[in-house]
Amino acid sequence: MLTVEKIGGTSMSQFQDVLTNIIKGERTPDDYYNRIFVVSAYNNVTNWLLEHKKTGDPGVYVQFLRNEDYSIGLDGLCQRLVHINKAFVEIGLNQAEAKEFIEYRIKQAKVMLYSLSKVLASGYVNTEDICLAAREILASIGEAHSAWNSVNILNNNGITARFVDLCGFNDSLPLTIDERIAKAFDGIEFDKVLCIATGYTKGTEGIMRAFDRGYTEVTFSKIAVQVKADEAIIHKEYHLSSADPGIVGVDKAVPVGHTNYVIADQLADIGMEAIHPKAAKPLELAGINIRIKNTFEPNHPGTLITREYVSPDAKVEIVSGTTKVIAVEIHDPMMVGEVGFDLRIMTHFAKFGVSYILKSTNANSITMVVWENAKSKELILDLRQSFYQVRTESVAIICVMGTNIAMPGFLYKASKALYEQNINIESFGQSLRQVNMQFVIRRERYNDAVIALNEALCFHK
Repeated sequence: MLTVEKIGGTSMSQFQDVLTNIIKGERTPDDYYNRIFVVSAYNNVTNWLLEHKKTGDPGVYVQFLRNEDYSIGLDGLCQRLVHINKAFVEIGLNQAEAKEFIEYRIKQAKVMLYSLSKVLASGYVNTEDICLAAREILASIGEAHSAWNSVNILNNNGITARFVDLCGFNDSLPLTIDERIAKAFDGIEFDKVLCIATGYTKGTEGIMRAFDRGYTEVTFSKIAVQVKADEAIIHKEYHLSSADPGIVGVDKAVPVGHTNYVIADQLADIGMEAIHPKAAKPLELAGINIRIKNTFEPNHPGTLITREYVSPDAKVEIVSGTTKVIAVEIHDPMMVGEVGFDLRIMTHFAKFGVSYILKSTNANSITMVVWENAKSKELILDLRQSFYQVRTESVAIICVMGTNIAMPGFLYKASKALYEQNINIESFGQSLRQVNMQFVIRRERYNDAVIALNEALCFHK
């Protein structure tokens, strides 16, 4: 059985647990192989390289954009990465070799960035393309660092491992992402060597241009499809659970166990990705199942995501959502019966590249929930210049999901649970497929709502 397995940044930062629980586990040495691991950068490294994903704090990439001394920024980053290496002394990382590798890779990056800055200064090129190229170069450093270290540790522990460097630093071949992956894995005997691949892949289309920070899962997906894996496994620091254990408590977060790709898409739509939607689709079409496992509970089977699964019992599988959204209501007395009114609205959404998570309508108003970001703020200003009345409110959206909830009772139970906590439903959405009920509530009541819905629908004492 050949598996392709992704390890996230938090788990990579605790690689001693990855080595013990995932790579070795209860396997005999002969069973270490027929596995390909796709690794993320260590925790926070990509934030340092680019910008902090949540806070927006600037990284080296922002220094490049501002024409600041990114070389000093990279030197400081290198010191941080060498410091990270020290955490793996006891499990066999050769400190001198690891230091030599990352220093040389950062030296290569400096040369590339210097060339890009000179081209940018000429004024004869598309600025956006050059900046995106710099972003690609910087992003790749984190995965190269963690992947190289992992191979060094494994080889020093008597496990035959191979570094599959998809970053393309040492070649100038104009390959697409798929072509580079196919070339890198061609001829490898997977039953004899354990492959550790970088989560970043260089390609002519630019993996960050297409997928931004979801690129590691895209690499993982494309490798699984290329090698015709029997199963794709994602190792996280937590189970895919009925609700966020940080909100409801670990004891009340129930591992999902089984679900399907439709539910994975619903999660992605609210930013709670089991897997990036553009990574999931190729796996779904190839008939490859995804298994999400907890790094720190290696004997637990985790959650299996398949194409056809529908729960044999009617039940809610997941309660999830986000507080980082805005409800935009467009009201116009002339809307009643006017064909194409919402089409007019959508042209503005398309203009600013904004998609909505939820849409709810009545006779003379349309409410849409969108992500709270710079693009949506520009959109709202534009809408106010074009429509009779535009009202916005900072809200939260909470979703109740399941592969088998299309029957009477679930909406009643959910609404009752919110009512009993005095939580008003500001807006609501559900499609005919009935796999996801979406409740818009006041932002400050989000945690209360998650706890109430998980307790009423998922957690059974």
